Amino acid sequence: MSRDVLVFMIPTVGHQGMLHPSNIRLRDYAKHLDGLLLQGGADVSPQSYEEVTTRPEWPGDRVRDMYELELLHEFIESGKPVLGVCRGCQLINVAFGGTLYGDIATDMPTAGIHVNEQYDQHRHSIRFPDGSTLVNMFPHQREAIVNSIHHQAVKTLGRDLNIEAVSSGDGIIEAVRYRKAPFVVGVQWHPEFHRAGGAESCSIARPCSIRSCGSRAKRASRRARYIAPPGSRSIKQKARSIRAGLPVFAYDPGVINAAASRSKA
Repeated sequence: MSRDVLVFMIPTVGHQGMLHPSNIRLRDYAKHLDGLLLQGGADVSPQSYEEVTTRPEWPGDRVRDMYELELLHEFIESGKPVLGVCRGCQLINVAFGGTLYGDIATDMPTAGIHVNEQYDQHRHSIRFPDGSTLVNMFPHQREAIVNSIHHQAVKTLGRDLNIEAVSSGDGIIEAVRYRKAPFVVGVQWHPEFHRAGGAESCSIARPCSIRSCGSRAKRASRRARYIAPPGSRSIKQKARSIRAGLPVFAYDPGVINAAASRSKA
């Protein structure tokens, strides 16, 4: 985590939680937070891209899908930056009508290995196709090494999405970008597992990525407020920190989402 970034949880808005839908709407999160990070985790449900589950042991998480798809829509409507990691990349594709390989090894037997027992130590190379904006972030670099921890992947590309990176060996889509927004990007690898000086050479989750969304996010970081039930001492402390000018990084532990930005650009 970068310095001067405040971390806190986004509660799930539901009838069984501490917050009732009548009190806080998802658009309120998009209004007050600086950006959205959709993290990895459970499979995207085939129902979310109108396909049938072929393996009962991989049903996905339809409830999380619906929550995050609505949250994603609200942040895009608000013009806020969005970064999708692994599952988050796949969800961005599904949000725009794309489909997924439910299991790479089953659906593409000739594909390379994209997940194994080495977990975050498993790596492969990616390449940046012509027109990729990642070329601008990593000048003089058309290939990179990333970790690989996924058995699902983008199949049919969603509308208005550009391919930003593909797996060098088999052409599996590894990064996408929504071209009708300042910064809505999904990466199939996990930048949070990349180590300084390590073998990986493509750490997109760095401050310049969020800063590239422009002055709108900067203004948002200065007016951010914490949204949560009143009466919590820790919440009050967080609110004071935000008023002091700290940017916000938030996530939901149940249906994991995140918001992030830096006030200094």
